[in-house]
Amino acid sequence: MPVVNRIADFAEDMKTWRRHLHTIPELGFDLPETSSFVAERLREFGVDELHEGIAQTGMVAIINGQGIGPTIGLRADMDALPIPENTGVEYASTKDGNMHACGHDGHTTMLLGAAKYLTETRNFSGRVALIFQPAEESGGGAGVMVDEGIMDRFAIDQVYGIHNAPGLPVGEFLTTPGALMAAVDEFHVNIQGLGGHGAMPHETRDPVMAACGIAQAIQTIVSRNHYALQDLVISVTQIHTGTTDNVIPDTAYINGTVRTFDPGVQAMVMKRMQEIVDGQASSYGVEAKLDYEVGYPATINDADKAAFAVSVAEEISGEGKVDAVGRREMGAEDFSYMLQARPGAYLFLGQGESAGLHHPKYNFNDEVSPVGASFFVRLVERAQPMR
Repeated sequence: MPVVNRIADFAEDMKTWRRHLHTIPELGFDLPETSSFVAERLREFGVDELHEGIAQTGMVAIINGQGIGPTIGLRADMDALPIPENTGVEYASTKDGNMHACGHDGHTTMLLGAAKYLTETRNFSGRVALIFQPAEESGGGAGVMVDEGIMDRFAIDQVYGIHNAPGLPVGEFLTTPGALMAAVDEFHVNIQGLGGHGAMPHETRDPVMAACGIAQAIQTIVSRNHYALQDLVISVTQIHTGTTDNVIPDTAYINGTVRTFDPGVQAMVMKRMQEIVDGQASSYGVEAKLDYEVGYPATINDADKAAFAVSVAEEISGEGKVDAVGRREMGAEDFSYMLQARPGAYLFLGQGESAGLHHPKYNFNDEVSPVGASFFVRLVERAQPMR
C-alpha cells in the first residue's frame, strides 16, 4: 500500500504548510508563531479537543474515533536551530540566525497531515493524541511534557515518532528494536591558574598547558578504560583561553559531549573524567572544576511496538524498503523520555540525498510529508481498528 490516496490529494496543502513553517523558525520553548499556526490548522480540521500551553508552547490535540478503545500518541517536534540559513530557497527563514536545519518543520507537517485525514475519516476506535512538542534541540521538551503529566492526563497507552533521514532513499524507513539512539551528556571544565608574561612562564601556573593535558587525557577513557565492543563517544569540542600572544592567561575552559548506551559505561566515564581532571590539575599546579551534566537518556524502542511499526511501514514503502534491524547511532533524541513513560517506537524516514542535519544548506524534502502522514494514519487504523 503506497501513500494514502486522500493524503495524496492534499499533498500541495502540506507543502504550503511546511514552507510557511520554514519561514518562521523559533527556538526552544518559545514558539509563539509556530504553535499558533499549528493550533489554527488543528481547529480548522475539527479536532475534538485542543490542549495548549503544555511545556509553554506545546499542545496535545485529541481526535475521537468510533467506539470505545485506548489512546495512541503520535509526536512531532516543532523547534528550530540557531543556525544562519544558506539554502537560497524563496521560503527561507525570515528570522536572522535561526533556521529549520533538522526538519522539524517537516515533522510537524506530517503530523498535521495525519490530523486532517483522521478528523475526516475517524476509521479507528478509541482516541488519538497528537503531541506537538517544543524544545527537542535543547531543553528536553519531551521530558517536560511527560513531567507535566500528558501520558496520564490523556491516558496514552503507546507512543510513536518519526525523524527524517538524509542519505536514506526517499520513503524508506529504518529502525531497530531496543536501543536506537544514544544517551547524551555534556561536560565543562573550568581551570584556574596564575597568568603572567609569556616570556616568564616560570612565574605562572599555566592553564593553557593544563587544558591541553586534560583534553588529551580525557580521550584515553575511550582508548584505555573502555571495552572496545561497547559503544562510546567522547568528544572535546571547545577550548577557550587567552587573549594575545605574549600573555599567559589566568583561566581556561574545556567543553565536550559524551554519548553512551549503557548506564555502567556512563558511570565509568563520569568517574574517570573526575579522576583525570583532579590528577591533571595537580600535575600542572592549577585548580580545575569538572561540571558533568547528565542529559537525554538513550532512545530505546519497545521490541514488540517496533516490530508492529515496521509492519505498518512496509505497507507504505513496500517490501525491501524497511530496515527493521538498522544500526543504532550516537545521536540523541528527547523522544527517549516519552519511550521511558510508555511503550512505543521511533523510526527514521528517508528523505533522499541532501545536506546533513544541522547544516546551513539542509532543507526538508516535501515529497516525504505524505509518506510520513500515511504511516501515522495506518499506524492508528491498525493499532485501534473499529470493532
